[in-house]
Amino acid sequence: MKTMKLILVSVALVVTVMSCNKSKKDIAQKKVDAYTAYVDSVSNVETDEAVKNWETIENDYREMESEASKTVVELENNTELQNSIDESAVKYEAYKAEVMEEHERMESERLKTELRKSLLGKGYTGDDMKFTWINKDNILSVYQNFVDTVDKNKDSYSREDWDEIKLIYEAIDTRKNTVENEGLTSEDNRKIAGLKVKFSSMYTVNRIGAKSDENAEAKEQS
Repeated sequence: MKTMKLILVSVALVVTVMSCNKSKKDIAQKKVDAYTAYVDSVSNVETDEAVKNWETIENDYREMESEASKTVVELENNTELQNSIDESAVKYEAYKAEVMEEHERMESERLKTELRKSLLGKGYTGDDMKFTWINKDNILSVYQNFVDTVDKNKDSYSREDWDEIKLIYEAIDTRKNTVENEGLTSEDNRKIAGLKVKFSSMYTVNRIGAKSDENAEAKEQS
């Protein structure tokens, strides 16, 4: 995989070799070649890497495309060069669509991780949904943090947030079934039962409310 540093250096070298005594067509050819080489190179960068450097990629692309188009427009017979520009533009836009899709996926994962951290507290390790780090000594605090966090932020959660919250809640409950056999005290069990009732009430009311709000927004935008 080509790194962004290598791509930018290679492009800079192509541009630097242009000489002032070249004809307009030679200069246009060089700039179109540099532009198409840039698109070919950047299209080989992994999409997750491109997401991190997208502002630089986009700015450099726009600058090189503008320079190439400007020199080609000034030529009388420019069909071949213009076709090269157009083909590279199509290739770049297709690649851009892939990068934007990856950006949305990465952003969704980031938000999901942040949500889990807030709900599960400092003990959350980022492991799978088995939550083996939850034990008889900390499970009450996990439930307490979970319910307190939901209560605090219930008005701001989206429908997708509530769906994720429900999945996490069910995973904690599954872990509780194991923890109960490891010596969970009856007092902690009683307190957890109360927290579960509180969460169920909040989920029922606010999940429906979030869905209604999103439907109303969709109708306003249509």
